[in-house]
Amino acid sequence: MEDNFNNMDEQNFYQESVEKRVDTVEEKKTTNSNLGYKVLSGTLAVLLVASIGFTSGVVFERNKDTLKTQSGGGGLSTISSTSTANYASAITMPDKSTLTIPEIVNLTTNSVVEIATETVVRGSFIRNYVAEGAGSGVIISEDGYIVTNNHVIDDANKIMVKLKNGESYEAKLIGKDADTDIAVLKIDAKGLKAAVLGDSDKLVVGEFALAIGNPLGELGGTVTDGIISALDREIELEDTVMNLLQTNAAINPGNSGGGLFNGAGELIGITVAKSAGNSVEGLGFAIPINDVKKCIDDIKTYGYVKGKVQMGVNLIDISDVYTAMMYRVNSTGVYIQSVTDGSSADKAGLKTGDKIVEFNGVEIDSYSKLKKAMSKCEVGQTVDIVVIRDGRERTFKIYLTEANG
Repeated sequence: MEDNFNNMDEQNFYQESVEKRVDTVEEKKTTNSNLGYKVLSGTLAVLLVASIGFTSGVVFERNKDTLKTQSGGGGLSTISSTSTANYASAITMPDKSTLTIPEIVNLTTNSVVEIATETVVRGSFIRNYVAEGAGSGVIISEDGYIVTNNHVIDDANKIMVKLKNGESYEAKLIGKDADTDIAVLKIDAKGLKAAVLGDSDKLVVGEFALAIGNPLGELGGTVTDGIISALDREIELEDTVMNLLQTNAAINPGNSGGGLFNGAGELIGITVAKSAGNSVEGLGFAIPINDVKKCIDDIKTYGYVKGKVQMGVNLIDISDVYTAMMYRVNSTGVYIQSVTDGSSADKAGLKTGDKIVEFNGVEIDSYSKLKKAMSKCEVGQTVDIVVIRDGRERTFKIYLTEANG
């Protein structure tokens, strides 16, 4: 997707672990690539339980009381429900009230995989380093398709998948969508145990929930249980508001991309976040499965999620005085960092340095508001965009095209 958010406030933190040399790689480091979330209704901090490094990372504070994070990226997309027929053959599930926890585990544990990633990153003195991460995934077809979180595999140069039986495969990235934090992988395997997709719209508060994942990046197949604590929790993930399931099943770093199952052993959510705070316990979050079914289908078919709009610009969200000074602008807000040649933005006359203050009639003062306004538009629609250039407001009409990646 060409509309790319660059959060200049955050940095990648990692600790050294000199273990091996690889070609142009001079040292090896591990990293925590957890992303930050915050609950909109209050100041509770939560952490993305994403791909993690194998040593502890450096946690820093952003937005003071509302967020503790280690890195991030994300977006917003409207996802609708589709049939589950594409993911698993018809299976007669026992009545959920008759299943014991061991029976549920027996139905589901072979559908959850461990994911390990390697990413080459540029360090100081023009050195390149290998950053290792870990997360979880869920098998969605017997021929090797796997769903996980985008942040688990984002920018990875190598993705390895380990099955419950110990077999390992190098995975191919089929496609990803930062807005919904979903990615689809493919391994060369047959006869796998695919998860049976449930209906997250039918969940009720208090219903049984079971989480399976790879906490700490080294405890694959870990099972924790609890209940559905709340539905439709509004959580802000890197400038994107998401409606998530809340559960008290224990969720830890490395669980991201793993499965949240109901009492019938059906997949009802993709684990994505946990609480953070010295006095906070029992708060975990998952993306409702109905919100990602279309996303999965589109990625498998087209390699991207269809129907999302773009302008053809790269943006910077300048939210503090320090960043404003660094970019030599006199106010915070959303600025155009670059314009793609030949794009709709280019044809409309938008330029680098323009500050976006209104989009399609919606006042814009943050990137999250712009993304939300764009998510309500359709491909082929022409909208007004108001920018400040050289101290004056200017209005442009821009034709929205489809983002294809």
